[in-house]
Amino acid sequence: MTKKNKTPRKKVQQDPIIHSFASCPCADYELCQETNDDGDDNNNHSIMTDATADDDDVDKSPTKIEQMKAKATNKRNRPPPQPQRTYNEELAYLTKLSPTRYQIKKGFVPNMNVPAEVVVNETLEKLLLEELKEGIDGGKRGGGFIPALKQVANVAALPGIVKASLAMPDVHSGYGFCIGNVAAFDMDDPEAVISPGGVGFDINCGVRLIRTNLCEEDVMGDVREKLAQCLFDSIPVGVGTSGVIPIAKNDLDDVLLLGIDWALREGYAWPEDKEHCEENGRMTTADPTKVSSRAKKRGLTQLGTLGAGNHYAEVQVIDEIYDEDSASRMGLGKKGRVCIMIHSGSRGLGHQVATDALVKMDTAMARDGIVLNDRQLSCARINSLEGKAYLGAMSAAANYAWANRSCMTYLARKAFSEVFQKTPEELDMHLVYDVCHNIAKIERHEVDGVLKTLLVHRKGSTRAFPPHHPMIPIDYQFTGQPVLIGGTMGTCSYVLAGTEKGMTETFGSTCHGAGRALSRAKSRRMLEHSEVLDNLKKKGISIRVASPKLVMEEAPESYKDVSEVVDTCQDAGISRKVVRLRPIAVVKG
Repeated sequence: MTKKNKTPRKKVQQDPIIHSFASCPCADYELCQETNDDGDDNNNHSIMTDATADDDDVDKSPTKIEQMKAKATNKRNRPPPQPQRTYNEELAYLTKLSPTRYQIKKGFVPNMNVPAEVVVNETLEKLLLEELKEGIDGGKRGGGFIPALKQVANVAALPGIVKASLAMPDVHSGYGFCIGNVAAFDMDDPEAVISPGGVGFDINCGVRLIRTNLCEEDVMGDVREKLAQCLFDSIPVGVGTSGVIPIAKNDLDDVLLLGIDWALREGYAWPEDKEHCEENGRMTTADPTKVSSRAKKRGLTQLGTLGAGNHYAEVQVIDEIYDEDSASRMGLGKKGRVCIMIHSGSRGLGHQVATDALVKMDTAMARDGIVLNDRQLSCARINSLEGKAYLGAMSAAANYAWANRSCMTYLARKAFSEVFQKTPEELDMHLVYDVCHNIAKIERHEVDGVLKTLLVHRKGSTRAFPPHHPMIPIDYQFTGQPVLIGGTMGTCSYVLAGTEKGMTETFGSTCHGAGRALSRAKSRRMLEHSEVLDNLKKKGISIRVASPKLVMEEAPESYKDVSEVVDTCQDAGISRKVVRLRPIAVVKG
């Protein structure tokens, strides 16, 4: 019996949606590598349409005729020309409102509907202005990204945006929206949009913190090494890894629909875990039918996996307590207490959801006459078919991420139990909180004295609701929502709490981490992986990494100072410090 020759799958290039693997905003390398199957030595790749997916998915993507029509219409809807100004002329549009805040006035870029604002410190201010100066000649940063100040201003030109386009102090250039961008859109405005670029490719990339009753003295020397190795052996990490959590193809829709409720049903989570997750670990706007079969195929084998890039599982100790009452209420009231922080997201499934949506939205923009300053801001009306489909698929990917982190928590609890010969319950391995920092969610906020229903995009920024807010657990009604800020590899992390001022000024949002200072490509050129690993060992940090030659990209030198970022948020009043955590063991892809 002879095998039938398969027709090669076509790769449909959408010229506005091309980005560089070397500077890709994706947190996971395999996300790009799986997409980049053309063998291009330059590692440039295009976002793939459903034409590359399974046959039963092809009819969901724009037809060739639709794409040609879209291209013709897009010629009429081209971005307006950017004004050519000198550096000093550009500076005239920037006003320093306070030591921690800049305003970007309307006119900085065309068609701004609202001003833009950036929460800054002296270091960030210098970096942003240097970047702006470099971009005056029309040049772009790595990956084809324009300066972050231009990006946050371009978001202010999107239809339906309210109040201001906001950037947190860990801001840096990204795909469409800058990393650290917060933007809210009026759900009652028929022109208002939803944008995949405002969420990011790693949908619901987020952080969770698990406490224990162990002290640093319990994990010294050989015990620390054994624990690091056991975690590394238990949690699949690295590029292209498959999970150890069995899941049938028919059950994946339950994961996408139920999120942490699926993990509870299957025994991978504790009942109280749900209460200590943002959105209770489940987006009710999820619609698994809007997730392509290609995306589902990528997600089927990756549940319970960490991935690569900036994702990690860290054993940490409480190093400093700033608010004893809040720390005590969170179970973090003793210095030297051992915790575990897990940072990961929706893996290949989330990346594919974003990819699929970008292509379809390009067609929708042409149809609806949406003109953007930057084509990477590809979007659709919230209430359009494309907008509703993306919201449903994005929410499903967010649920996958919560299930993913829940499964890794299950694996981490088992690893600790194996090393210390006690049950997770005996080790008091309770979830402090789980927050996401790549998401779009429907929330209620006051705008100009009126309570409105908004679609809040947070890309590289974290929800930080204040005390007594109905959306945070009873346990934290007096503290405010716990906000988990991951540091860079080998540097400290923080637990913050939300404030009323943040609710008023930044839609209840704050920073998410340190924020890159060097691009990934520049980090690889400037740093040696052996030196980075040696420096970690000198600090007494046990390190387990699947791809040692990629650790340069996550070295502390590649990032801003996370303490400076956190202090800036506190000085601005949008969040406050509760505890600082210091890593003693790091597991990475």
